[in-house]
Amino acid sequence: MTFNEGMQIDTSTSSSSGRGGGGGRRIALGGGVGGLLLVVVALFLGVDPSSVLPQDQGSGMDTEGVSAPGFDLAQCRTGADANEKVQCRVVATGNSVDAVWTQLLPEYRRPQVRLFTGSVNTGCGGATSEVGPFYCPADETAYFDTDFFDVLRDQFGSSGGPFAQEYVVAHEFGHHVQNLLGVLGRAQQDPTGPTGGGVRTELQADCYAGVWAHYAATTKQEGTDVTFLEPLSDKDIADALSAASAVGDDRIQEAATGRVSPESWTHGSSEQRQKWFTTGYQTGAPDKCDTFAPGALR
Repeated sequence: MTFNEGMQIDTSTSSSSGRGGGGGRRIALGGGVGGLLLVVVALFLGVDPSSVLPQDQGSGMDTEGVSAPGFDLAQCRTGADANEKVQCRVVATGNSVDAVWTQLLPEYRRPQVRLFTGSVNTGCGGATSEVGPFYCPADETAYFDTDFFDVLRDQFGSSGGPFAQEYVVAHEFGHHVQNLLGVLGRAQQDPTGPTGGGVRTELQADCYAGVWAHYAATTKQEGTDVTFLEPLSDKDIADALSAASAVGDDRIQEAATGRVSPESWTHGSSEQRQKWFTTGYQTGAPDKCDTFAPGALR
Protein backbone atom coordinates (compact mmCIF):
# COMPACT_ATOMS: atom_id res chain seq x y z
CA MET A 1 0.00 0.00 0.00
CA THR A 2 1.28 3.44 -0.93
CA PHE A 3 1.02 6.49 1.28
CA ASN A 4 -0.36 9.68 -0.20
CA GLU A 5 2.70 11.84 -0.73
CA GLY A 6 0.81 14.88 0.52
CA MET A 7 0.09 13.48 3.98
CA GLN A 8 2.14 14.89 6.85
CA ILE A 9 3.71 12.46 9.32
CA ASP A 10 3.12 13.24 12.99
CA THR A 11 6.02 11.98 15.10
CA SER A 12 4.82 13.51 18.37
CA THR A 13 3.95 10.14 19.92
CA SER A 14 6.98 8.32 18.50
CA SER A 15 10.55 7.86 19.71
CA SER A 16 13.61 5.94 18.67
CA SER A 17 16.67 4.43 20.31
CA GLY A 18 19.66 2.53 19.02
CA ARG A 19 21.34 -0.67 20.10
CA GLY A 20 21.61 -1.27 23.80
CA GLY A 21 18.96 1.19 24.90
CA GLY A 22 17.61 -1.09 27.59
CA GLY A 23 18.25 -1.68 31.20
CA GLY A 24 17.56 -3.50 34.36
CA ARG A 25 16.34 -7.01 33.57
CA ARG A 26 18.38 -10.02 32.58
CA ILE A 27 16.75 -12.38 30.15
CA ALA A 28 17.97 -15.61 28.61
CA LEU A 29 17.80 -16.40 24.93
CA GLY A 30 17.95 -19.88 23.46
CA GLY A 31 19.25 -20.84 20.05
CA GLY A 32 18.30 -23.14 17.21
CA VAL A 33 14.76 -24.51 17.32
CA GLY A 34 14.34 -23.18 20.84
CA GLY A 35 15.18 -19.70 19.63
CA LEU A 36 12.73 -20.00 16.76
CA LEU A 37 9.95 -21.14 19.05
CA LEU A 38 10.83 -18.30 21.41
CA VAL A 39 10.18 -15.83 18.64
CA VAL A 40 6.93 -17.56 17.74
CA VAL A 41 5.63 -17.49 21.30
CA ALA A 42 6.43 -13.83 21.77
CA LEU A 43 5.51 -12.69 18.29
CA PHE A 44 2.64 -10.20 18.36
CA LEU A 45 2.02 -11.02 22.05
CA GLY A 46 0.20 -8.28 23.89
CA VAL A 47 1.75 -8.95 27.29
CA ASP A 48 5.13 -8.61 29.01
CA PRO A 49 7.51 -10.03 26.40
CA SER A 50 10.07 -11.13 28.99
CA SER A 51 7.47 -13.35 30.65
CA VAL A 52 7.58 -15.80 27.76
CA LEU A 53 11.36 -16.05 27.57
CA PRO A 54 12.73 -19.30 29.05
CA GLN A 55 15.05 -18.56 31.92
CA ASP A 56 16.83 -21.90 31.85
CA GLN A 57 17.82 -22.11 28.19
CA GLY A 58 20.71 -20.63 26.28
CA SER A 59 23.11 -18.02 27.52
CA GLY A 60 22.06 -14.96 29.43
CA MET A 61 21.85 -11.66 27.63
CA ASP A 62 21.73 -8.56 29.75
CA THR A 63 19.60 -5.82 28.27
CA GLU A 64 21.28 -3.17 30.36
CA GLY A 65 23.53 -0.88 28.37
CA VAL A 66 24.21 2.62 27.18
CA SER A 67 21.48 4.05 25.01
CA ALA A 68 22.66 4.87 21.52
CA PRO A 69 21.09 7.32 19.09
CA GLY A 70 18.30 5.72 17.13
CA PHE A 71 16.74 6.51 13.79
CA ASP A 72 16.36 10.25 13.28
CA LEU A 73 12.61 10.77 13.17
CA ALA A 74 13.16 14.22 11.66
CA GLN A 75 13.55 12.31 8.39
CA CYS A 76 9.84 11.42 8.57
CA ARG A 77 7.95 14.36 7.15
CA THR A 78 5.57 13.27 4.39
CA GLY A 79 4.01 10.22 2.80
CA ALA A 80 6.90 10.15 0.36
CA ASP A 81 9.25 9.44 3.28
CA ALA A 82 6.93 6.67 4.48
CA ASN A 83 7.06 5.07 1.05
CA GLU A 84 10.85 5.19 1.05
CA LYS A 85 11.93 4.49 4.65
CA VAL A 86 10.59 1.58 6.69
CA GLN A 87 10.93 3.46 9.99
CA CYS A 88 8.82 6.32 8.63
CA ARG A 89 6.34 3.75 7.30
CA VAL A 90 5.84 2.39 10.81
CA VAL A 91 5.17 5.85 12.23
CA ALA A 92 2.91 6.87 9.35
CA THR A 93 0.96 3.63 9.63
CA GLY A 94 0.46 4.39 13.30
CA ASN A 95 -0.90 7.82 12.34
CA SER A 96 -3.38 6.16 9.98
CA VAL A 97 -4.47 3.56 12.53
CA ASP A 98 -4.94 6.29 15.12
CA ALA A 99 -7.17 8.25 12.76
CA VAL A 100 -9.36 5.23 12.00
CA TRP A 101 -9.83 4.17 15.61
CA THR A 102 -10.46 7.74 16.75
CA GLN A 103 -13.54 7.64 14.53
CA LEU A 104 -14.63 4.17 15.61
CA LEU A 105 -13.97 4.24 19.35
CA PRO A 106 -14.99 7.26 21.47
CA GLU A 107 -12.57 6.33 24.25
CA TYR A 108 -9.61 5.88 21.94
CA ARG A 109 -6.35 7.56 22.89
CA ARG A 110 -3.14 7.28 20.93
CA PRO A 111 -0.48 4.83 22.06
CA GLN A 112 3.19 5.63 21.95
CA VAL A 113 5.41 4.10 19.26
CA ARG A 114 9.01 3.19 20.02
CA LEU A 115 11.50 2.18 17.34
CA PHE A 116 14.51 0.35 18.74
CA THR A 117 17.47 -1.76 17.74
CA GLY A 118 18.85 -4.66 19.71
CA SER A 119 17.25 -4.18 23.12
CA VAL A 120 14.90 -1.84 24.89
CA ASN A 121 13.58 -1.14 28.37
CA THR A 122 9.79 -1.03 28.64
CA GLY A 123 7.08 -0.69 31.23
CA CYS A 124 6.78 -4.47 30.97
CA GLY A 125 10.50 -5.11 31.54
CA GLY A 126 13.56 -5.45 29.34
CA ALA A 127 13.22 -7.01 25.89
CA THR A 128 15.41 -7.73 22.89
CA SER A 129 14.71 -7.87 19.19
CA GLU A 130 14.18 -11.63 19.39
CA VAL A 131 10.66 -11.16 20.73
CA GLY A 132 9.56 -9.40 17.55
CA PRO A 133 7.13 -6.46 17.58
CA PHE A 134 5.05 -6.22 20.74
CA TYR A 135 2.69 -4.02 22.69
CA CYS A 136 3.21 -3.27 26.38
CA PRO A 137 -0.01 -2.35 28.19
CA ALA A 138 1.85 -0.97 31.20
CA ASP A 139 3.20 2.00 29.23
CA GLU A 140 0.69 1.83 26.34
CA THR A 141 3.51 1.61 23.81
CA ALA A 142 3.98 -0.46 20.66
CA TYR A 143 7.61 -1.48 20.13
CA PHE A 144 9.19 -2.23 16.76
CA ASP A 145 12.65 -3.28 15.64
CA THR A 146 12.20 -2.88 11.90
CA ASP A 147 14.80 -5.58 11.21
CA PHE A 148 11.99 -7.97 12.10
CA PHE A 149 10.39 -7.35 8.73
CA ASP A 150 13.41 -8.98 7.09
CA VAL A 151 12.96 -11.97 9.39
CA LEU A 152 9.28 -12.14 8.52
CA ARG A 153 10.20 -12.39 4.85
CA ASP A 154 13.41 -14.44 4.94
CA GLN A 155 12.70 -16.91 7.78
CA PHE A 156 8.92 -17.01 7.99
CA GLY A 157 8.20 -16.90 4.26
CA SER A 158 6.02 -13.79 4.12
CA SER A 159 5.87 -11.96 0.80
CA GLY A 160 7.38 -8.98 2.60
CA GLY A 161 5.54 -6.16 0.78
CA PRO A 162 4.88 -2.81 2.47
CA PHE A 163 1.34 -3.77 3.42
CA ALA A 164 2.64 -6.84 5.23
CA GLN A 165 4.61 -4.43 7.41
CA GLU A 166 1.61 -2.17 7.87
CA TYR A 167 -0.49 -5.17 8.92
CA VAL A 168 2.03 -5.88 11.70
CA VAL A 169 1.74 -2.30 12.96
CA ALA A 170 -2.06 -2.38 12.82
CA HIS A 171 -2.06 -5.70 14.72
CA GLU A 172 -0.04 -4.23 17.58
CA PHE A 173 -2.35 -1.22 17.68
CA GLY A 174 -5.17 -3.77 17.84
CA HIS A 175 -3.73 -4.89 21.16
CA HIS A 176 -3.88 -1.28 22.31
CA VAL A 177 -7.58 -1.19 21.41
CA GLN A 178 -8.06 -4.38 23.44
CA ASN A 179 -6.27 -2.75 26.35
CA LEU A 180 -8.55 0.29 26.20
CA LEU A 181 -11.59 -1.99 26.08
CA GLY A 182 -10.35 -4.01 29.07
CA VAL A 183 -10.10 -7.35 27.25
CA LEU A 184 -6.34 -7.66 26.73
CA GLY A 185 -5.89 -9.42 30.06
CA ARG A 186 -7.98 -12.34 28.79
CA ALA A 187 -4.86 -13.53 26.97
CA GLN A 188 -3.56 -14.65 30.37
CA GLN A 189 -6.67 -16.69 31.11
CA ASP A 190 -6.25 -20.18 29.72
CA PRO A 191 -3.37 -18.79 27.62
CA THR A 192 -2.61 -21.86 25.47
CA GLY A 193 -4.54 -24.26 23.30
CA PRO A 194 -6.52 -23.85 20.08
CA THR A 195 -9.46 -22.17 21.84
CA GLY A 196 -7.51 -20.54 24.68
CA GLY A 197 -7.39 -16.90 25.65
CA GLY A 198 -4.07 -16.34 23.90
CA VAL A 199 -5.38 -17.50 20.53
CA ARG A 200 -8.63 -15.55 20.86
CA THR A 201 -6.75 -12.38 21.81
CA GLU A 202 -4.34 -12.63 18.88
CA LEU A 203 -7.07 -13.41 16.35
CA GLN A 204 -9.08 -10.43 17.55
CA ALA A 205 -6.04 -8.19 17.01
CA ASP A 206 -5.79 -9.63 13.48
CA CYS A 207 -9.45 -8.75 12.94
CA TYR A 208 -8.88 -5.24 14.25
CA ALA A 209 -5.99 -4.90 11.78
CA GLY A 210 -8.47 -5.83 9.06
CA VAL A 211 -10.92 -3.19 10.32
CA TRP A 212 -8.19 -0.59 9.91
CA ALA A 213 -7.47 -1.86 6.38
CA HIS A 214 -11.16 -1.44 5.51
CA TYR A 215 -10.96 2.31 6.17
CA ALA A 216 -7.28 2.95 5.46
CA ALA A 217 -7.68 4.41 1.98
CA THR A 218 -10.72 6.57 2.79
CA THR A 219 -9.73 8.13 6.12
CA LYS A 220 -8.43 11.66 5.70
CA GLN A 221 -5.86 13.38 7.81
CA GLU A 222 -7.58 15.76 10.21
CA GLY A 223 -7.94 19.26 8.86
CA THR A 224 -7.07 18.28 5.30
CA ASP A 225 -8.63 16.69 2.24
CA VAL A 226 -5.72 14.25 2.01
CA THR A 227 -6.20 10.57 2.73
CA PHE A 228 -3.39 8.79 4.52
CA LEU A 229 -3.18 6.00 1.97
CA GLU A 230 -4.04 5.33 -1.62
CA PRO A 231 -6.57 2.58 -2.46
CA LEU A 232 -5.52 -0.96 -1.67
CA SER A 233 -4.57 -3.26 -4.51
CA ASP A 234 -5.10 -7.00 -4.68
CA LYS A 235 -1.38 -7.36 -4.02
CA ASP A 236 -1.66 -5.33 -0.81
CA ILE A 237 -4.28 -7.72 0.55
CA ALA A 238 -2.23 -10.70 -0.61
CA ASP A 239 0.78 -9.30 1.28
CA ALA A 240 -1.23 -8.93 4.49
CA LEU A 241 -2.66 -12.45 4.17
CA SER A 242 0.82 -13.78 3.47
CA ALA A 243 2.14 -12.20 6.68
CA ALA A 244 -0.82 -13.52 8.68
CA SER A 245 -0.28 -17.02 7.30
CA ALA A 246 3.47 -16.93 7.88
CA VAL A 247 3.06 -16.55 11.64
CA GLY A 248 0.35 -19.15 12.16
CA ASP A 249 1.17 -21.53 15.01
CA ASP A 250 0.66 -24.61 12.84
CA ARG A 251 2.95 -23.42 10.08
CA ILE A 252 5.73 -22.42 12.47
CA GLN A 253 5.49 -25.61 14.54
CA GLU A 254 5.64 -27.82 11.48
CA ALA A 255 8.66 -25.96 10.13
CA ALA A 256 10.46 -26.08 13.48
CA THR A 257 9.59 -29.57 14.75
CA GLY A 258 7.93 -31.41 11.88
CA ARG A 259 4.62 -31.74 13.71
CA VAL A 260 1.69 -29.60 14.81
CA SER A 261 0.69 -29.42 18.49
CA PRO A 262 -2.55 -27.42 18.87
CA GLU A 263 -2.47 -27.80 22.66
CA SER A 264 0.45 -25.35 22.78
CA TRP A 265 -0.94 -22.77 20.37
CA THR A 266 -0.94 -19.13 21.47
CA HIS A 267 -1.75 -17.27 18.25
CA GLY A 268 -3.95 -19.46 16.06
CA SER A 269 -3.46 -21.32 12.81
CA SER A 270 -2.50 -19.72 9.51
CA GLU A 271 -6.05 -20.25 8.26
CA GLN A 272 -7.55 -18.62 11.35
CA ARG A 273 -5.28 -15.61 11.18
CA GLN A 274 -6.16 -15.03 7.54
CA LYS A 275 -9.87 -15.58 8.23
CA TRP A 276 -10.09 -13.03 11.02
CA PHE A 277 -8.07 -10.38 9.18
CA THR A 278 -10.42 -10.88 6.25
CA THR A 279 -13.47 -10.60 8.51
CA GLY A 280 -12.33 -7.21 9.75
CA TYR A 281 -11.36 -6.05 6.28
CA GLN A 282 -14.61 -7.05 4.60
CA THR A 283 -16.94 -5.73 7.29
CA GLY A 284 -15.10 -2.76 8.80
CA ALA A 285 -17.08 -3.55 11.96
CA PRO A 286 -15.24 -4.00 15.27
CA ASP A 287 -18.23 -5.86 16.72
CA LYS A 288 -17.67 -8.60 14.14
CA CYS A 289 -14.29 -9.26 15.79
CA ASP A 290 -15.69 -11.01 18.86
CA THR A 291 -13.36 -14.00 18.89
CA PHE A 292 -14.39 -14.66 22.50
CA ALA A 293 -17.98 -15.48 21.55
CA PRO A 294 -19.07 -19.12 21.97
CA GLY A 295 -18.42 -21.01 18.75
CA ALA A 296 -16.35 -18.18 17.24
CA LEU A 297 -13.38 -20.46 16.59
CA ARG A 298 -15.24 -23.36 15.01
